[in-house]
Amino acid sequence: MGINRKIERWIGNWLKGRLQRVLLKGELSSWREVTSGVPQGSVLGPILFNLFITDLGTKSGSVLIKFADDTKLGGIANLEKDRDTLQEDLDDLVNWSNRNRMKFNSEKCKVMHLGINNKNFSYKLGTHQLEVTEEEKDLGVLVDHRMTMSCQCDMAVKKANVVLGCIRRGISSRDKEVLVPLYKALVRPHLEYCVQFWSPMFKKDEFKLEQVQRRATRMIRGMENLSYERRLRELGLFSLTKRRLRGDMIALYKYIRGINTREGEELFKLSTNVDTRTNGYKLATRIFRLEIR
Repeated sequence: MGINRKIERWIGNWLKGRLQRVLLKGELSSWREVTSGVPQGSVLGPILFNLFITDLGTKSGSVLIKFADDTKLGGIANLEKDRDTLQEDLDDLVNWSNRNRMKFNSEKCKVMHLGINNKNFSYKLGTHQLEVTEEEKDLGVLVDHRMTMSCQCDMAVKKANVVLGCIRRGISSRDKEVLVPLYKALVRPHLEYCVQFWSPMFKKDEFKLEQVQRRATRMIRGMENLSYERRLRELGLFSLTKRRLRGDMIALYKYIRGINTREGEELFKLSTNVDTRTNGYKLATRIFRLEIR
């Protein structure tokens, strides 16, 4: 990996010779040497962990996504041979974990089948039969097997309403100088976390999200009897629908202007039908049978 002996000795010196003990009901255990792992909260910890797992799944013929200690394996399995390929990749992951003494928690590993005509093949992680799940939280986003994102919308609305209720009960002031900053800092982030991925596709879900902001703006003194659009103008806010569109356009700009080139090439294709009046960044329109795609 290009780490010279001096850096290797420096890292070794940082890791070795550490002691720990346990406090239980006021009683302290004796000191014991720490023989594995890295100090929690350190700058080097995530870097060393990434170096440790860099060869995980290098032989995989399927899509393997790693984020810290979260690993996802995916692929298209229409035929038995596709299923066998995925199972071989799972076996390869198990072999890696056994060699490196970092075993997967098989109880937490599950299978999600996507698509109407999915064959719903079964898979194993070692000797453990993987359980089938219809929804799973992935890095804070709730994904279901239909990919409608309605569950994620409901979860975001619930979290935002809980925080908004705490503000209503805990803050006596109803001035906009107090409530608007609190709403922006504590409530709206729940409605917009990673929203470029789970942006609602149904009107009912859009209405649920917007209803939280309606409720928040109605809490402000003097805004109770105004229309929602008028309240937004008075407070200098945009609707959540408009903010999502703005966020999508910012992300799209980054993709096609080369900031996120790799992801942009997978998601978008520039149109070849470009005349001299355009800026050369016209996108080709793709046709899908399902609107959710």
